[in-house]
Amino acid sequence: MLLLRPNCEYCDADLPADAPDAMICTYECTFCADCAQNVLFNVCPNCGGGFEKRPVRPKAAHRPGTGLSNAPASRKRVHLKYDRGDVRDFVEKLRNIPPRER
Repeated sequence: MLLLRPNCEYCDADLPADAPDAMICTYECTFCADCAQNVLFNVCPNCGGGFEKRPVRPKAAHRPGTGLSNAPASRKRVHLKYDRGDVRDFVEKLRNIPPRER
């Protein structure tokens, strides 16, 4: 089950569980769409993978045990492990290679 992390790891913007602009990689590194597209150029600075839109978890429990009330979003904020210069260099190496070919 996705953690639904509450923030962009790059700019620290709030990304609530229903955020339409939350992007994740396969490790669930989480970024806002603006950073994912315009700063990171679809390169996860942690793993080198690409991003996809994070699904929205329904608020209501439409089936037993589902919904945000039964599986709440994470409240633990996560931040980049790398400095911005390192991220810039890493992204520059990979940005022109399609994610499926990295």
